[in-house]
Amino acid sequence: MNIYVGNLSWNLKDQDLLNLFSAHGEVTTAKIINDKFTGRSKGFGFVEMPNDDQAQAAIAALNGTAVDGRNVVVNESRPKPEGSGGGGGFKKRSFGGGGGGNRGNRGGGDYNRDSFNNGDY
Repeated sequence: MNIYVGNLSWNLKDQDLLNLFSAHGEVTTAKIINDKFTGRSKGFGFVEMPNDDQAQAAIAALNGTAVDGRNVVVNESRPKPEGSGGGGGFKKRSFGGGGGGNRGNRGGGDYNRDSFNNGDY
């Protein structure tokens, strides 16, 4: 079972998470997620336990308990829904169109009040 662990102290390392859950059964992996630019903890991680009964016992025992001064949130990890898109990143967007092509002496396609005075509309 894959377990989400949130509200973690930024001081914790992967090994701390592994030790915390190992008291409740076999742990396959324990990983705290870090920001890819700063390398600093994002305050959450995931633990994988092969035995579902042990995983449920760990969730029940650890959810809401204080770890390094913070009450952690522990629950079964659920996959992201399809099409959620993930967060962050740069998305290229169009910020409006251009002014158009050359339209005689009226400029770039914008309204030109002077053109009405010259009678060339």
